[in-house]
Amino acid sequence: MANSLYDKGREGFLAGTISWSSDTIRVFLIDSASYTPNLATDQYLSIVSEAARKGNNGSGSRTDAVILTSKTVLNGVADAADIIISAVTAGPALEYILIFKDSGDDSTSPLIALIDTATGLPITPTGADIKIEWPDTSNKIFKL
Repeated sequence: MANSLYDKGREGFLAGTISWSSDTIRVFLIDSASYTPNLATDQYLSIVSEAARKGNNGSGSRTDAVILTSKTVLNGVADAADIIISAVTAGPALEYILIFKDSGDDSTSPLIALIDTATGLPITPTGADIKIEWPDTSNKIFKL
């Protein structure tokens, strides 16, 4: 699989229910052994078990996912400031970066993008911080 947008996430952008610039957009690292993505049908964060999610302090709680800041939109390209996921508990390799809109509830927080070909992936957490640097290419984080 290559970096992709979830079909329901695309639909959210087109229907106006997801706004990259004004909504709270968050990021988790994901263990592929605990989550098998279906980009055509997976819609909400609740489909991804907390055991698969790694946010700040290694937690899979929605509120421990890192919030994207300095988000920009230009020519259909989404970008944001680089992020640090703090103190990710040592454990199995993490193969994906998951981007979602935080609605305040796992069952209504739409999945947006799944990245699996970023520099440094997969990464095996050691308890240290993990820095995610978004690409400085023409497509940045993703392009609609």
